[in-house]
Amino acid sequence: MSREILPVADKAQVRAYARRLMVKYPRRLSAALALHGLAALSGLAGPALLGGLVQDVADGARDVNVSVIALAIAGFVAAQAVLTRFAVFASSRLGERVLAELREEFVDRVLALPLSTVERAGSGDLITRTSRDVDALSRTVRHAVPEILIALVTGVFMVGALFVVGGPLMAVPSLLAVPLIWISTRWYLNRSGPAYLREGAAYATLTEGLAQTVEGARTVEALGLEDRRRDRTDEDIRGSYAAERYSLSLRTVWFPAVEMGYVIPVVATLFIGGLFYTQDWVTVYQVTAGTLYIQQLVDPLDRLLSWIDELQVGSASMARLLGVANVPDDRAPSGATPDGDAIKAEDVRYAYREGHDVLHGIDLDVRPGERLAMVGPSGAGKSTLGRLLAGIHGPRTGTVTVGGASLVELPLGELRGQVALVTQEHHVFKGTLRDNVLIGRPEADDDAVRQALEAVDAWEWAEKLGLDAEVGSGGVSVSPAQAQQLALARLVLADPHTLVLDEATSLIDPRQARHLERSLAAVLDGRTVIAIAHRLYTAHDADRVAVVEDGRISELGSHEELVEAGGPYAALWDSWRR
Repeated sequence: MSREILPVADKAQVRAYARRLMVKYPRRLSAALALHGLAALSGLAGPALLGGLVQDVADGARDVNVSVIALAIAGFVAAQAVLTRFAVFASSRLGERVLAELREEFVDRVLALPLSTVERAGSGDLITRTSRDVDALSRTVRHAVPEILIALVTGVFMVGALFVVGGPLMAVPSLLAVPLIWISTRWYLNRSGPAYLREGAAYATLTEGLAQTVEGARTVEALGLEDRRRDRTDEDIRGSYAAERYSLSLRTVWFPAVEMGYVIPVVATLFIGGLFYTQDWVTVYQVTAGTLYIQQLVDPLDRLLSWIDELQVGSASMARLLGVANVPDDRAPSGATPDGDAIKAEDVRYAYREGHDVLHGIDLDVRPGERLAMVGPSGAGKSTLGRLLAGIHGPRTGTVTVGGASLVELPLGELRGQVALVTQEHHVFKGTLRDNVLIGRPEADDDAVRQALEAVDAWEWAEKLGLDAEVGSGGVSVSPAQAQQLALARLVLADPHTLVLDEATSLIDPRQARHLERSLAAVLDGRTVIAIAHRLYTAHDADRVAVVEDGRISELGSHEELVEAGGPYAALWDSWRR
């Protein structure tokens, strides 16, 4: 099955989202801007006072009190430091609030992703977005945004002071570097955004390959695929290296050009200002103050341009995070209401890749309350059919209905109240044991939680741990079998009328799985159970058995009927018994 990279938001979406977040907190933003403005104003006093001192000395004044001027400069510097401290604190608080909201919205978007899309995209891209991209955006919001805010406010006040104190003539030399900085920065920004998106995509490919290798480590070892997987990893690393090298090459061009842009204005202001002074167009005070302001302007300009690169990284990460919301829904609710609990598949065909069907015209009626087992060789299409019967995927042709209503035309919340899927994959979430079970029905009480755990034969070990025990990452470790029992307990608590168990007990010891499935059979009496498994005792206990071969149902009937028929199922049963 080919992997599909999740979509990426365009620049307009990123800008619109950033504006919405910033204007959502006008008071906090205004307070931060005001504090940065006051800090910048305090920093303007020093050059003006020094310029006045130089002018007094040049004029031959004898009553200049240097100590007072020095104390005044020191006072303004101290005031600037205090104001900067509170301004950075205000900016950081605003940034953390914005970051928290962005993370919460991203989690909501991820949880709303259609499962079919997640399966097609694979884990690598999604893992990269939830880890690397979130971390990159965190750095941007925590550091780049406040620093850029400081640089912009300080720069505006510096330029204003230059015009007020030095006059328009003293501002002219500073303009000499504008073309160099402007052209080089535009050249860089036009290329760096796509370059950072390319980095993220290359890293996602690398992560996907590593995740597949780790998850399938036993298969890799059993089939001797180590060299092939190493070659795949090396190729992915080369792709990631090439992407990062390209973005680095952009910076090696841009940074030197910008550094030249810092030196030119200071030298030009001092030199041209001196020429202007010789022509009596400006005073020594204006030359001195103007040169100092230009020198001070280098710091916010350097800060602004330096953090713009980090802003580009954050913008690319935000585009990837926001892009998750651009995933189209895989179902369009039609308003149809199921009339009954019967699951029916008619002429169902399905393909992961266009032109390559894995299911070929399947017809199947699942009777309400029956236990249907699906067996067959690996790769026959059992899991794919199970996902269609659970409404995870929609068929390419044909229909899969519950009570006459198409599964893919039901709202997701209603669908999960009708049919639920439990696979051999499971997860223990960080939190209490109680919270892990309550995922199935959050409003349930402790008695319901206990009954669900008892139903899957998990209460004995759960009671020893306690419902308040912290499990998951950093908590109490539970075995794979216990984790699967928790997944099944959630299912019991959710209480859908039809369950699709895709080898749900495959990671549990065979004797324990046998006991667990018998417990489930008693608890789920009267509900429909579609069990996909390699262990044929599941088929032995079922009401009917569907044998899936090459994407088709080759046999359908009870265990006894199929054994007597002497077909593929009888051969499987014979082999299993031996």
